[in-house]
Amino acid sequence: MNQNRTFHCTIAAAMCFIGGKYKPIILWHLIDGPKRFNKLQKFIPQATPRMLTMQLRQLESDGLIHREVFPVVPPKTEYSFTELGSTLIPLIKEIREWGVYYFEATGQKNPCDKDL
Repeated sequence: MNQNRTFHCTIAAAMCFIGGKYKPIILWHLIDGPKRFNKLQKFIPQATPRMLTMQLRQLESDGLIHREVFPVVPPKTEYSFTELGSTLIPLIKEIREWGVYYFEATGQKNPCDKDL
């Protein structure tokens, strides 16, 4: 885990780790168990493979997710929460709940209804 960062605010520290275009979405999809790269890509089709890889590497470098490579042909790689990363689960769930509230409060159709 990278501990060489200096933060002047707790919010800045938290956002450094979970901020990013796809990080919260990746974390949401890992809540119910390990996922392979292709499954995450299916869940987040707007992310290019390069961008998804970058976000996964950052989450891994920050100690929030674990990457396990299985020695099989073809290679199999799974991503899952670390102990530290699993402490984010309540926060990710609350962010999702706020998103549901937002769609209800604005009268918009929730594009993620299939997640409910």
